[in-house]
Amino acid sequence: MDYSPTVAQVWGMLTWFIPAALLIGLLKSPWAKGQIGELLVRLFAHWQLDKQIYRRLHNVTLNTPDGTTQIDHVFLSPYGIFVLETKNMTGWIFGSEKQAQWTQKLYKRTFKFQNPLRQNYKYLKALEATLGVSAEHLHLVITFVGGGTFKAEVTANVTQGICFIRYIQSFRQPVFSEAEVNGMLHALQASRCAPTLATHREHVQNLKRRSSGVARRFLNAGRCRGFEMHVKQEIVVYALLPKLYKREY
Repeated sequence: MDYSPTVAQVWGMLTWFIPAALLIGLLKSPWAKGQIGELLVRLFAHWQLDKQIYRRLHNVTLNTPDGTTQIDHVFLSPYGIFVLETKNMTGWIFGSEKQAQWTQKLYKRTFKFQNPLRQNYKYLKALEATLGVSAEHLHLVITFVGGGTFKAEVTANVTQGICFIRYIQSFRQPVFSEAEVNGMLHALQASRCAPTLATHREHVQNLKRRSSGVARRFLNAGRCRGFEMHVKQEIVVYALLPKLYKREY
């Protein structure tokens, strides 16, 4: 019996089924969800925040005393400077402003991660030093994407989805002139590390060096489990695929 027609038919099905399965698996991965979340944040900021008022830079890498720090999004405006950090998380999120660690619950599993308000405080200090502005005009904004649900009361600057836009637009008292905003934009562009793949790789190495040192200290204190999970998540996001540095919305 000639099985060649059957084999050809099965092979034909596999040629589209296998790539489709791989694509679906990739889109469901935490990395892909994070990239999609970042893209949506950029697009909604582009659509909803007037670019003549809110001057924006993305993936800003600045030198710091212990290496580098990389800021997801910076918005410079007459109403202040807004530092936006995106967190891609699902499940239930528990945490408060004063807690050192927050909790993510996924069904029966529980994970600890660093309080994002404390984690990203370094961004504010780096910008404060670079731009020479008062800390009161720097505003940290956290937006959670990925379908996570807050199960505790959070501060107004911790948002979900595109609600970060409403928070940014709630500041209506001018504190900078247009000339000052333009000056800060040029200063930040001049101070940032070149938006290249080499900069990205160097930042990843700095992150690994810092995280390994801090993880050892936490290990000695017997408290490293949640921190280790956070570090691994950050390194995976940075290492899997370079971000689009040169594309500014």
